[in-house]
Amino acid sequence: MNSQFVASQCVEIAVPEQPVPIQHYLRQPQRLVHAIADQNRIDQLSHEYFRLKMRPLDFMSLNFQPTVDLKVWADSDGTVHLRSVRCEIIGLDYINQRFTLDLKGKLYPYQNNGVTQLKGRADLQVNVEVPFPLSLTPKPILEATGNSLLKSVLVRIKQKLMHQLLLDYRQWANQDTQASIQTQPKKLSPVDNPTL
Repeated sequence: MNSQFVASQCVEIAVPEQPVPIQHYLRQPQRLVHAIADQNRIDQLSHEYFRLKMRPLDFMSLNFQPTVDLKVWADSDGTVHLRSVRCEIIGLDYINQRFTLDLKGKLYPYQNNGVTQLKGRADLQVNVEVPFPLSLTPKPILEATGNSLLKSVLVRIKQKLMHQLLLDYRQWANQDTQASIQTQPKKLSPVDNPTL
């Protein structure tokens, strides 16, 4: 039996003001990837491509671990796009051959009453041929369980994003400011540079 599961999550985050605008930070999409997942679960394949090893999942007594290749890129205005390009299910060859995953996401900055905010949305869709005996489960129960599982994945990513992204942005913005201060030529005071 073929089944389709879907989930969406929206996010809106107020961005505390930092010395460097968040648009500059968002032009480095690899930072966003590292904000949504643990470092040991991400491999950077190229400038725009990343492999995300998701946490093992349990779906109606099936245990499996999706590995998703993502393309992540940024526009000049700081809008970050994320799209799945490949997926593999580790541990269940039967499912892997009958499984597709489509993830699309977008995060962008905007001004609201003089305050910078980030707004985003992620849509996740999975199509799978459910194996016997799970295929005997009534379709509404199967779909509700699958949709709930996908939603829990997106909620976990959203929570990590909301916490880790702002933390990383603050550290990055302040390091960038410190670096530019240290590279500026030091002005000598009159005591250090007496006029004769």
